Amino acid sequence: MKWLSYVIERRIMIFLTVVLIVIGGGYALFNLDQELLPSVTMDGATVEVSAGDISANEVERSITSNLEQRLREIEDVTKVISNTNTGRSSLQLSFRQGKGDEAFEEVESIVYMEAAENELIEGVDVNQNGTTAAYDYFMDISNGDMEEITNFVDGTLKPRLESLPEVAAVNVNGILENEVEIELDREEIEDKSINIEQVIEIIQQQNNDSIIGMLRDEEGSPFLRWHTSLESIDHIERIQIPSQEGSFTLDDIATVTMSPKDNLNEIWKNGSQELIFVQIARSNDITQIELADSVREEIKTINEEGLIRGFEVNEMVSQADYVEDALSGVTINILIGAGLAIGILLIFLKNIRATLIIGVSIPTSILLTLWIMQILDYSFNILTLMGLGLGIGIMVDSSIVILESIYSKKEKGLNNKEAIIQGTKQVASPIVASVMTTIVVFLPIGYLEGDIGQLMVMISVVVSTTLISSMVISFTVIPTVAKGFLKIRLTNEKKKDGIILGKYSQLISWIVKKKRRSLGVLLTFLLFFVASLTLVTKIPMGLMPDMHDRYAEVIVDLDPGVTSDEKEIVAKQINENLSVIKDVESNYIMDSGGMFYVMINMTKGEKIVMNQEKVNEEIYSSLRTLEETQPILSVQNAMTGGAAHPVQVNIRGEDFNQLKEISTEFSSKLEEIEGIVGVLSSNNRTFIEEEVFLDEVAIVDAGLEENQIRQIVQQSFLDVSLGDVTLSEQTYPLSIKWNESTTTVSDLLDLEVPTQDSVETLDNFITLRKVEIPNEITREDGERFVVVSADFENTDSGTVNRDVSNLIEEMDVPEGYSISVAGDLEQQQQVLQQMIVVLGVAIFLIFSVMAVQFNHLIHPLFVMSVIPVVITGVILGLFITQYELNVMSGIGIIMLIGISLNNAILLIDKTNKLRKGGYNVEKALVEAGKSRVRPIFMTTLTTVAGMLPLALASGISGNYQAPMAVAIISGLLFSTLVTLLLFPAVYRLFSIERKSNTIKEGKKQLTS
Repeated sequence: MKWLSYVIERRIMIFLTVVLIVIGGGYALFNLDQELLPSVTMDGATVEVSAGDISANEVERSITSNLEQRLREIEDVTKVISNTNTGRSSLQLSFRQGKGDEAFEEVESIVYMEAAENELIEGVDVNQNGTTAAYDYFMDISNGDMEEITNFVDGTLKPRLESLPEVAAVNVNGILENEVEIELDREEIEDKSINIEQVIEIIQQQNNDSIIGMLRDEEGSPFLRWHTSLESIDHIERIQIPSQEGSFTLDDIATVTMSPKDNLNEIWKNGSQELIFVQIARSNDITQIELADSVREEIKTINEEGLIRGFEVNEMVSQADYVEDALSGVTINILIGAGLAIGILLIFLKNIRATLIIGVSIPTSILLTLWIMQILDYSFNILTLMGLGLGIGIMVDSSIVILESIYSKKEKGLNNKEAIIQGTKQVASPIVASVMTTIVVFLPIGYLEGDIGQLMVMISVVVSTTLISSMVISFTVIPTVAKGFLKIRLTNEKKKDGIILGKYSQLISWIVKKKRRSLGVLLTFLLFFVASLTLVTKIPMGLMPDMHDRYAEVIVDLDPGVTSDEKEIVAKQINENLSVIKDVESNYIMDSGGMFYVMINMTKGEKIVMNQEKVNEEIYSSLRTLEETQPILSVQNAMTGGAAHPVQVNIRGEDFNQLKEISTEFSSKLEEIEGIVGVLSSNNRTFIEEEVFLDEVAIVDAGLEENQIRQIVQQSFLDVSLGDVTLSEQTYPLSIKWNESTTTVSDLLDLEVPTQDSVETLDNFITLRKVEIPNEITREDGERFVVVSADFENTDSGTVNRDVSNLIEEMDVPEGYSISVAGDLEQQQQVLQQMIVVLGVAIFLIFSVMAVQFNHLIHPLFVMSVIPVVITGVILGLFITQYELNVMSGIGIIMLIGISLNNAILLIDKTNKLRKGGYNVEKALVEAGKSRVRPIFMTTLTTVAGMLPLALASGISGNYQAPMAVAIISGLLFSTLVTLLLFPAVYRLFSIERKSNTIKEGKKQLTS
């Protein structure tokens, strides 16, 4: 190894390289962005369209169908799922993998074009799926006079926050707004025979600013502008209204008032609406922490200026707090893990100098990794820090093996340089093979589809970078430092085996002496593996773990047609139920039309009484009791990945009535599954319409036309916006409506209709019939289907998935109809299938690397015989701790496959070298075990020590770290203990004894 001789003789070069790494890594340490999750855009988008009070059928026909057709024509759009409700259309789009950004630009263009062309569309909201939230900082201003609060928000808070460079937008809800209302007196209008449309037209003409022509022959061809404006309430009241009986002023037939405007998006804080809700978005390239610091500093300045008086400015939610808590928790775990790993080294090596040499490799490898992360434009987030945490334990493996080999060579009396070169050379091959087998397992993770795959690639890159960095350090820095710093005491006394090593040697010797004993060991562990598989169904399963951040978001679906007064009652009842739950600190309810969006803050720090999982259970249990007494359809978790409902099943077919029968039967059976709650079918979401039927004969006999009847009916619900008016330099909305609203069937039918001979009531010309229409219509790629949704309690998604899948198989549906899981359950099944494929590809890649390294097709199979044992350890670990088998623990298993084979690689490499040196199989296995047992235990225990804090982690990131760390620790511990027994047995069974030199000659060859 000429390059190694060159390296250890160039200590200044290595020193300067390390200094460069410290400078580059230190700069990265203080300049990498900090965020909870990496800013990643996904291959999907959502489109929200609002359309007033139009029925679901009309929205589907006039808006949803058109949008679906145009969006499906985009080449990179693979799926379009729409959900149509009264006055709203929601579309979820899936894009071809890797084409999200380009496809989203086309989607935006088409949606905004449709909105401009379609008069029924009142507003659109188009967002690309991703990890970045629209708003990162939330506050409320409350406990004061609403007029004073409104003036403060409009005049001070909003403009000053918007002027901050860190702030992109400030969204304010609940502002007290006044409007000018013109309330027409129906009796006066009828008595004076005044035309309503004429009244509206006259008012609009009095408040008009428009171009009405051009004077082409004048110099410059000036435009002619018509400008009239209403400047006061009195001015509005004096507007002249002509009629058949003469001219009247507007105040003769109407009342003009200035009154508070009804809030369109009502918000309740702890049951009260006396607040203004503020949402703040951050600018590009600004982190949540920078935004929060800037906003808090500005609020502090405003307060110091004495501008906050008589009310309170309350911080509601700041994503920065979750970022700081999560990152500090993971960072502390990494530091503790590094400390424990160094402690393990000191116990084994019993040499402070040797421990310090290996200890140097940890910060150097971390700093090199951070430098590379900055080059890759990564940030400090929960995933990259998790990758660093996982790498802490295994990053010293290469250094341990090299230093232990150098140490043993020095004990045998070799001079300093020869000990370093021979010691490094002896283990170089297994180290490279070990690192490569650990890295290649991450290559297939890139094939995980969807949002999860993009996030998992980041962990893979960080862990791989950490391993490569540590290997580079171990081959350069460790030998160089060891040359001048590693000192050992040489004695003439022959080193004796310890009790454990002696007993282990005797046991291995007994196992490999006879093949039947080796076969017995193999069969025993196979039995262990088969038995452990029976525990799989007793392990909780899930997709992605919840983030326990002492915060919850809940969606409360309301009955169709629920009134504002009923919503007020529901909101107050929700607050009452939440206020009695321990650890619920405050709640905010946002009215989003047909549902409430509830944001719940929980106690933190010393005020915590219950863990978040228990608090969540009580929240859902308490709110679901309201389904029996309030107009509530369902209560669902708003923070689940994928669909809004944890359990979702789609039923497809031709006939709508047949679909309704199938969904009703399926829903009733679904409710019988233990743990299933809140079962809801989209078929049940219907709305009652009163359909108008005309009496054509009566209309003709009265000398009327159908259009006249329609006009009377339409005008009875008069509530029209007439634009804005500027009064005293303040702009207010102007609207016109009746002084008495038409709110009941009798109000409508009792309306007077003037005819040629007399005045009759409207019920002489129309009748009303109740018609049940769908309030929600769901389609996929243009095809209608019924959605049955539900949530679950006191169970896990894996159990629910199995039970629901069994129920679907048991359902006997007619030909042409199908039932399939969707949402979270579908994604869970897809991810499970993909993870199995990834695991299979990873195993093949590991085999390929070792086959090339050993130049042998059979020896890699010896090494890979430990894989079933690894799985056994993982199953036992997850079963005992009851952590979920989810994506995070799945990544841990894939990573573990690579790590766990390192021990077997060390054993087979040493065994092969001994056999080449003349040892027979039995003796080679015993000697290999004796010489490698210490570095195997050292690497295993340092890995376990490094990951132990992650396994015991709690807090925001605990649910993300713990399942992965537990899978690795349990699998590695079990496989290490077993590998030392199983590998010799497998090698003994399937190896072919070769004719060789004597052991004495072999020793001479090994020494040389």
